[in-house]
Amino acid sequence: MNFNNLNQLYRSVIMDHYKNPRNKGVIEDGSMTVEMNNPTCGDEIQLTLNVEAGIIKDVKFQGEGCSISMSSASMMTEAIMNQPADRALEMAAEFSNMMLGEEYHITEEMGDIEALQGVSQFPARIKCATLTWKALEKGFKNS
Repeated sequence: MNFNNLNQLYRSVIMDHYKNPRNKGVIEDGSMTVEMNNPTCGDEIQLTLNVEAGIIKDVKFQGEGCSISMSSASMMTEAIMNQPADRALEMAAEFSNMMLGEEYHITEEMGDIEALQGVSQFPARIKCATLTWKALEKGFKNS
């Protein structure tokens, strides 16, 4: 597959998550709620999780923002569902490395997340892509 086809595929995956977000909503009795925003772009996210015995049993997000931030949130919720909290935080670190153009290792369990790799070429958009991941880290840091 050539670079242009791969780019188009990634664009399609991003737009699919934006138009058909996975795990959008709120967990009413969630064990953790984190709100964050990106004032530069106007993105806002609320992440709710239900964590039992260190396992993320449910995760949902709601918010408003650009296609990058909302698709990243959708992809992240799919990736961390039913994962141990420490594994979800490892995924967040790998995603951050990918966004910073550093060496990273994306595993199959992380789903579509690698489709956002091209965002690393646009420094102004990195905060959009990492917003939900930073909310996840903040939630576990404060719990």
